[in-house]
Amino acid sequence: MKVILAQPRGFCAGVIRAIEIVERALNKYGPPVYVRHEIVHNGHVVESLKAKGARFVERLDEIPHGARTIFSAHGVARSVEDEAAALGLPVLDATCPLVSKVHSQGERYVQQGRSIVLIGHAGHPEVEATIGRIPGPIHLVQSEADVENLDLAPDTSIAYVSQTTLSVDETRSIIAALKRRFTDIAGPETKDICYATQNRQSAVRELSKLVDVLLVVGAKNSSNSTRLREIGAEAKIPAFLIADQSELDYEVLSKAKIVGLTAGASAPEILVEGVLDALRSLGPVELTTLPGVAEDIEFKLPAELNE
Repeated sequence: MKVILAQPRGFCAGVIRAIEIVERALNKYGPPVYVRHEIVHNGHVVESLKAKGARFVERLDEIPHGARTIFSAHGVARSVEDEAAALGLPVLDATCPLVSKVHSQGERYVQQGRSIVLIGHAGHPEVEATIGRIPGPIHLVQSEADVENLDLAPDTSIAYVSQTTLSVDETRSIIAALKRRFTDIAGPETKDICYATQNRQSAVRELSKLVDVLLVVGAKNSSNSTRLREIGAEAKIPAFLIADQSELDYEVLSKAKIVGLTAGASAPEILVEGVLDALRSLGPVELTTLPGVAEDIEFKLPAELNE
């Protein structure tokens, strides 16, 4: 069997930063530290941090007074920040800087007097955080049909922002629909949304041209991982989103000559290695890596963790 690895794959800089914030907080302050929501959408990462002393909660009132608290990479609404202050919780913010950038863009557009359209998936933690940080009403759209159904006049001054983990292609089509519908519109270019989302999608698009089967390592609730699998399916090849090697379909794999393997932005490389070990159990594996973008971006940690 030939196995081709996508490049880049796995952890992005925002995920690396978020995990490191939890680990450094544990080292500096000692366990437990409390994390609101999953720090990133990956069960393996969450369980690993739990073993080190992190405790994950959905509500701030589950956290003891004065306990060190971390906000996840997806960001939080301002009301959550206010609640943490009222409860006397010292906070470390692990929000991805690219998500924070979306919040800042939205605030600037509001100051310009524009109505805000948010392209994103309803109920996603990042979307809920963005809605809760941009002042004023937010119009959420998930499709071109949603754009047509917006209760706004064509000459309304609008601006759009986007969930960072969305498909670049999907976002581009919705932006085009907005531009057809409205005469006064502003917003960032699709290339400004998230470098990691774009790079991983581009790599999978190229990989899908070369393989019989695509395997995407990632969690079912990971938006970017789900989209990587969809790109494989759009290329008319069997494509599977798997949490780890335990979810491999050996019947399908036994018939494949060339297997493509990638991982979502919140999936650690150790899970990719586990899949490779499982594939080797079927027989000899010839392993290559697709040429791709080398990511060297690093995001700064909170100052108090740099001591």
